[in-house]
Amino acid sequence: MEERVGEIWHNFITRMADKNYPEAEVKLVDIKKTVGVFFRALGGDGALSVLQTDASEYSSERGLLRRIARSTEKYEFAWLDEGALRLPEVIDYFATKTLNKELYLWLAALSSIPKQSADWLLDNQQRTQLALRAYPGLKALYQRLLNAHLSQRPEIDKISKAERAAEVLIVAALKNPGSVSELPPSKYMPRLVLLWLHPSPPVSQTEVAKDLGDSDNQRSGQEKDATDIGKKQAKRVETPEVARGLITIRMENLFTWGEFANMDRSTDDDEDPDNAKDVAKDLDELAIARNQRASKVQMKFDLDLPSEAMDDEILASGILLPEWDWKTQTLIENKCQVVSLVSSHEQDTQLPEHLKATAKKLRNQFQAITPARTWHYAQNDGQEIDMDAYLKYKTDALAGHSDGKVNLYKSLDSGARDLSCLLLADLSLSTDTWVNDDSRVIDVIQDSLYLFAESLKATGDRFGMYGFSSRKTNPIRIHTLKAFDEPYNGQIRSRIADIKPGYYTRMGAGIRHATSLLKNQVAMQQLLLVLTDGKPNDLDQYEGRYGIEDTKQAILSAKALGLKVFCVTIDEKANDYLPNLFGANGYSLVKKVTDLPKMLPMLYARLTI
Repeated sequence: MEERVGEIWHNFITRMADKNYPEAEVKLVDIKKTVGVFFRALGGDGALSVLQTDASEYSSERGLLRRIARSTEKYEFAWLDEGALRLPEVIDYFATKTLNKELYLWLAALSSIPKQSADWLLDNQQRTQLALRAYPGLKALYQRLLNAHLSQRPEIDKISKAERAAEVLIVAALKNPGSVSELPPSKYMPRLVLLWLHPSPPVSQTEVAKDLGDSDNQRSGQEKDATDIGKKQAKRVETPEVARGLITIRMENLFTWGEFANMDRSTDDDEDPDNAKDVAKDLDELAIARNQRASKVQMKFDLDLPSEAMDDEILASGILLPEWDWKTQTLIENKCQVVSLVSSHEQDTQLPEHLKATAKKLRNQFQAITPARTWHYAQNDGQEIDMDAYLKYKTDALAGHSDGKVNLYKSLDSGARDLSCLLLADLSLSTDTWVNDDSRVIDVIQDSLYLFAESLKATGDRFGMYGFSSRKTNPIRIHTLKAFDEPYNGQIRSRIADIKPGYYTRMGAGIRHATSLLKNQVAMQQLLLVLTDGKPNDLDQYEGRYGIEDTKQAILSAKALGLKVFCVTIDEKANDYLPNLFGANGYSLVKKVTDLPKMLPMLYARLTI
């Protein structure tokens, strides 16, 4: 009975202390696309995706009800880092859905303005000024949000004297941005300002990695599984000693899970890898320690890669390519080294049995788009005599009107489309993922290459097929599956059958090398088709914004040479970054992975008709 009464009291006082409006909540997942378009339309960085943020501690003075309810001051602030615009998962601060939705839009507008100052107070005021000046249409929206927010702020005579001066200045800064230069010193932060960005954004993952001295043995394929834990505040601690002699255990010396979690998992592979991720989600602050021991996961990656004896044959090495550094806005020459390879196990291979029926259907469909064969008459050479031309020639000769030209043949020429296509397939380590009980991603890509080649052989179009993967800047591995001057035959099918998951996805380098191959083909239309299962990534700084920007520059360079660049992807998150890379109409997302083999040739047909 006592526990039940306590539970009722807790729920009651918590509801009284909570000033939110759950019935009017707006979720980021429902408005994410709109916010992204709005952010970019106002000049926000197109390379940034829209992600949810995590709750951060905010130690402002609490009212009486919050002190009774012992409510913690944790809020989901909006903020910007080098990889994403981060917004609250849910906004329910106001009594209407319209206002909560408009708050999302206002925070996106504020984020579209570059950072103005390292000081939180000055920065938010200056951003507000610039946003309202650049986009006058936002003034009415801001005024509605301001009126609603001011009505929620505490009355001056109901807060402590120590906090009154700061509250007066905050209200003045909201009403007249730019009018307040500093706040008086206080042991508390000012009351929460809903219309401003994060007062102290967490350290980005890139900076933490740089501080720790990122190295190969500190990275693993498990990293991507933990991307949804969000951003966390971090602190440096000493690595706890795990190998000690027999000592008397004192309970006060034990680490609690809230103080330290060995997220590297370098000395013990947990049977349930989700445990570490779940712990990280619950932590307010991550404890970061140096650990020089190589992880077992990294060793597994190395063992899965082919030995030199089993690797493909090197065709050419030492091809140097540039890379774009978005921070310095410069193209670094000779940054990447390409190694061109071809399978060393070529043999006459037949099309897999399960693809023969589909291949026959596609060949018939693609033959229908091939230009018809046509006769050319009155030629000086050809397969047959042109009887009309011969009779005209004899008649003119007998009449004495011959001009001396003897064009008595006709030739039958098959139609040909003046285009060249290069298919660049991502063969990174992520393609080793299973999509169902029977197939991995690499198997689906393999089937897609088979059917793509079968379809293009039916049209007579010139095409080449290449695969790529990378391990930092050296090497960028380019696997030649079919060169432009090679006929499609059993040897080409053998190369396709031999593809396997490789390393990582340095997409910018792959696209630059493909561009250099395709631009040498003489054709009116040149199509570069990129097939991938994820965003650009590698072991170094290429993970994140750096890789996105480099890939974007590679695509822009290809388009400047007159190439048409199109991407086909199976990545469910592709809509977050591909519009910025390839354009809104420059890519296609195949939602069901197993549909890729049949859809890829049809996409090609639509692009080239």
